Amino acid sequence: MATTRPKEEMGLAATAFLAAKEAKAATLAPAIFRKAEYFYLKAKSAYKRKYFNKAKQYAILSKKYSENAEFIAARKAALESGS
Repeated sequence: MATTRPKEEMGLAATAFLAAKEAKAATLAPAIFRKAEYFYLKAKSAYKRKYFNKAKQYAILSKKYSENAEFIAARKAALESGS
C-alpha cells in the first residue's frame, strides 16, 4: 500500500511550533518546547527521507508538545504581567 505524504500534519506541526516560539516557550516552558523541537526536527528528517509514516507520527507529537508549550508560556506570561 502506498503511503501518502503527511503534508497537512507537517503544516500543522510547523504552525504550532512557530506559535510556541513566538509565545517565548523556549524560555517560559523550556523542557516541553525542547520536546516539541526534537519531534519537529525528527518529522522533517523522516519526511525528507520519505519515511512518511514516521514523519506523520513525529509531526503529531511535535504539534501536541508545541501547543502544550505555547499554552504554558502564555499562562506564565499572563500571570507575570498580572502580578
